[in-house]
Amino acid sequence: QVQLVESGGGLVQPGGSLRLSCAASGITFSLYVMNWYRQAPGKQRELVATVPNVGVKIYQDSVKGRFTISRDNAKNTVSLQMNSLKPEDTAVYFCNARRRVQGNYDYWGQGTQVTVSS
Repeated sequence: QVQLVESGGGLVQPGGSLRLSCAASGITFSLYVMNWYRQAPGKQRELVATVPNVGVKIYQDSVKGRFTISRDNAKNTVSLQMNSLKPEDTAVYFCNARRRVQGNYDYWGQGTQVTVSS
């Protein structure tokens, strides 16, 4: 059974920082591209950051220079360090594991709420 479990969300003031973590089980972690998505109320889910096993990390323009995605294949975890948070970063953040080799595989965590407010 595949599980992606996010943690680290919460309430933070503008300009503050949070670190989200996602622990994966039930998959061969190194074979998957790991992503963080977010969904704000009334908006579509959007891709925030991507980290392949090998290659370049990709960020949404609005978070470049503020967010950093990283993965630890030994621990089967992916993290999102979020600095200089803005109210518009408020959303539910989802961890995603995706593989398009030898089939289509797409797994999601349950989400963790991030609220940026004074």
